[in-house]
Amino acid sequence: MPEGDTVWQAAKRLHTALADKVLTRSDLRVPKFATADLTGRRVLDVTARGKHLLTRIEGGLTLHSHLRMDGSWRIYTANQRWNGGPTHQIRAILANTDLTAVGYRLPVLELLRTADEHRAVGHLGPDLLGPDWDPERALANLLQDPARPLGEALLDQRNLAGVGNVFKSEICFLLGVTPWLPVGALPADRAAQLPVLAKKLLEANRDRPTRNTTGLRSPDVFVYGRAPRPCLRCRTSLRVADQGDGSRERPTYWCPTCQTGPTPGPRHRTPGGAHSRTSRRTDN
Repeated sequence: MPEGDTVWQAAKRLHTALADKVLTRSDLRVPKFATADLTGRRVLDVTARGKHLLTRIEGGLTLHSHLRMDGSWRIYTANQRWNGGPTHQIRAILANTDLTAVGYRLPVLELLRTADEHRAVGHLGPDLLGPDWDPERALANLLQDPARPLGEALLDQRNLAGVGNVFKSEICFLLGVTPWLPVGALPADRAAQLPVLAKKLLEANRDRPTRNTTGLRSPDVFVYGRAPRPCLRCRTSLRVADQGDGSRERPTYWCPTCQTGPTPGPRHRTPGGAHSRTSRRTDN
């Protein structure tokens, strides 16, 4: 799933292509909004809120989208061939005289009154890349359920918005604790570092074409996707196991030497897989 840095980049591209321009074509290919016509309206701005995209349009309207695992927005020039997927996967088309934005495989697409944006994003905690960022509030949110595993708490967008599975694993490694450590067991000094570290990582990557947490040319991450290769610090073989609250489990990577705290039992996930960009659904 795209994380806060990736969604921030998508918002920037959409804003550059659409903002302050009048729509000459709009096509929302979801049943509830299929008859909505935004043609003739000016796009005011496109902004990211955690992992959500808000396209604000004159007349007090907001087109809210969420990429989840497979969604994407692509920008095309007038003569450019659309190549984001087959036509039946297109969920939205927004065009002006110069550029066309095409939304593929968008699992969430809804047209709201701008005054009602809170219905879509009001549940989110402080946004790591947003103007509402508040490290003290984010940490307080994380600590309000002290028995919860740190990795699950970091993915819960109600605590802080923008961390996904890659940053979850990398943050835990840099803090020197396993993702299964209860939040309340996090030493006070590391708890104080957590929101600062999370913001530093996302800010450092919001303008990069390739995410990097190591500061090295290669590898670009410390643990995520690297099991069973050796840890960059201690050379111990990295490990991977699923972590989740039952609604969805995510591959979670850690170093058994550099990170202290609980770990799952002997049933580990088979290593492998490329980088991927928890009712308690916590990935919203």
